[in-house]
Amino acid sequence: MSAIEKPARAAKKAAAKIAAVVEKGVRPKRSGRRPPAPVVATLERLKAAHPDAHCELVHRDAFQLLIATVLSAQSTDVGVNKATPALFAKWPDARALAAAPVEEVERAVATLGMFRQKARRIVELSRLLVERHRGAVPDRLEDLVKLPGVGRKTANVVLGVWWGRPEGVVVDTHVQRITQRLGWTKHTEPEDIEVDLMKKVPKEDWDAVAHVLIFHGRRICLAQRPNCQGCPVNDVCPSAFRAENVGRKPSRVRT
Repeated sequence: MSAIEKPARAAKKAAAKIAAVVEKGVRPKRSGRRPPAPVVATLERLKAAHPDAHCELVHRDAFQLLIATVLSAQSTDVGVNKATPALFAKWPDARALAAAPVEEVERAVATLGMFRQKARRIVELSRLLVERHRGAVPDRLEDLVKLPGVGRKTANVVLGVWWGRPEGVVVDTHVQRITQRLGWTKHTEPEDIEVDLMKKVPKEDWDAVAHVLIFHGRRICLAQRPNCQGCPVNDVCPSAFRAENVGRKPSRVRT
């Protein structure tokens, strides 16, 4: 399997897993049917503490958001935002980037991790946008995850941020760590955590919950030194003041 095929395969597997859970009768909460506290109540308090929570990837349209999100894998938003202005200035849309020499694209994103692989992906992604969607970014998850480098998480970033219609919850390392610390999930795999959040969080908050938890993870609930003293929900967090080893990958044992 090529590196380009892996994200689509993984997204299809995750989508199938989520669909299987929903099919068994565990369905996401819909608008107007809010689940009971403490999850919703705690989320509201976190939203109040981080009213500026939003996607920090700089973009002007759906194409730029999609490309920036693909580039953000194993890279920081800050790093991506430093690389994309020159990238988009030279290749502003799918048709332009589809025709770009991969070597030149590599140089444009060379400051990012796995830049060679990412350069190939975004050029191929742009080519498929032109061939299959007339250069436009599709607004359906099933179409997005067929693009190189686009998994379920990336697709839901675009669907949630640009169209306000996510089909799930974005689960990154911050969301994974904090939901475990808050006791919102007992799972460790992103697709299982996503199912838990889809069950417990109203659909209208599926986009917001990820941004809020990401901001909380960057500002307060840090991986190594969480600021439990300054946390606005430490009174309802089961991991408060002992969160250092909760929701983190175990340290590798050197041999």
